[in-house]
Amino acid sequence: MLRKCADRVGVTEALARVLPQGGPGWRDRAALLVQLAVAITLGATNLLEAEQLQLHHRPLFGAPASDSTAHRALAALDEPALARVAKARRTVRRHVWSRLRLRPGGFPWLTVAGRRLTGWIVIDLDATIITAASKKQRATVTFKKTWGFHPLAAWCANTSESLAMELRPGNAGANTVEDHLRVLEAALEQIPDSSHAKILVRVDGAGATHGLLDHLESLNTTRRTVRYTVGWKMTDTDETAIGKLPEETWETSLQQDGRLQEGYFVAELTGLNAREGWPKGMRLIVRRVRPSGRQIAKLTAFEKKTGWRYSITATNIRHMWGIAGSHQPQFLDALHRDHAEVEDRVRTNKALGLHNLPSKSWEVNRGWMLASNLAADLDAWVRLLSLHDIDDLADAEPDTMRFRLYHLPARFTKHARSRLFRIDASWPWAQAFTTAWQRLTDLPAVT
Repeated sequence: MLRKCADRVGVTEALARVLPQGGPGWRDRAALLVQLAVAITLGATNLLEAEQLQLHHRPLFGAPASDSTAHRALAALDEPALARVAKARRTVRRHVWSRLRLRPGGFPWLTVAGRRLTGWIVIDLDATIITAASKKQRATVTFKKTWGFHPLAAWCANTSESLAMELRPGNAGANTVEDHLRVLEAALEQIPDSSHAKILVRVDGAGATHGLLDHLESLNTTRRTVRYTVGWKMTDTDETAIGKLPEETWETSLQQDGRLQEGYFVAELTGLNAREGWPKGMRLIVRRVRPSGRQIAKLTAFEKKTGWRYSITATNIRHMWGIAGSHQPQFLDALHRDHAEVEDRVRTNKALGLHNLPSKSWEVNRGWMLASNLAADLDAWVRLLSLHDIDDLADAEPDTMRFRLYHLPARFTKHARSRLFRIDASWPWAQAFTTAWQRLTDLPAVT
């Protein structure tokens, strides 16, 4: 099913245009990379396991590439090759998104606080830690006192696709402006031109830097609107401003379904603490909640005095066109809290090959990361294009998909010059598989 999806949406063909073709004694690099992504989606955690899975698929795809061949192919992915692959991925993404707009229900717009963000593409940036069990190239001590790497990535919240990811040493800074700008630029390059009109970028506290916010403001043009929400590190100046807020300005916050979230309160802090040097028009939204037992030790003196725990969000949103009440502090607070779903994307990508980088070579690990990103896209596209109306599979995570659909109890046979796939009729998700397979088969050929 995964290879069917890759072929029907044009991944294999697009990569074949930018990677070396096969020949005598030479593996086709595009097919190798696609099959590696498929193997990772099926659960392979290193190159040897990927070869073993491909041995199992020999009747479908022929002789597998050895782990040493895959190692050489990934090591050959230098910067120019990675740039060409990124352009190929953008071409495929444009085709996939055009198909998503035509499916029942249309494109998967986000819903926040009970309001549908029609027309808005939401990009979530976040960094994570990948631990290493040995001394691999550029693996260093991380800020969590572990050993490994500290990649920075961007995901599309609408589709769960992995837009861009940069492998970094373990000691890379959490709020390094240059890294954020590179990953953001790469992510924006992946957005099809037809969806560039309205972009929302969400980052945690690492994004509250002059360089990143100024750059986001500079992206606004007459044809493109860019909005952001970022976490904000609270200072003494902020606490003084919070202390000046009248009690009646605090309003009950909203849950993601639009209902009131009792016990949580939100207020506008903009204007009470002058912030020089930050983008003009930036707003600060403060949230308060009674601290839990484990949070008491981390409270500031001001928080201990007031009995509340505070957090602040910075944003340039004055109004989101087409969304009623998008200027309200309660909505902006809920909009930024929805960014927490990026942790699901991090966990999912680690389940799709990023839990451990398999090689001592930096270049091979970088290539493996690319294959993992392709695996995340394939997994997302299978669900978006063929399982969107099946409730228990539309948002299923990799382990669920592997158990129910990817590893299927069935037999592959041949009869009368036809190849037959015989599925056990007692398998609870047999109908879901055949439905998904037929939908992928019916996708129009890429032109």
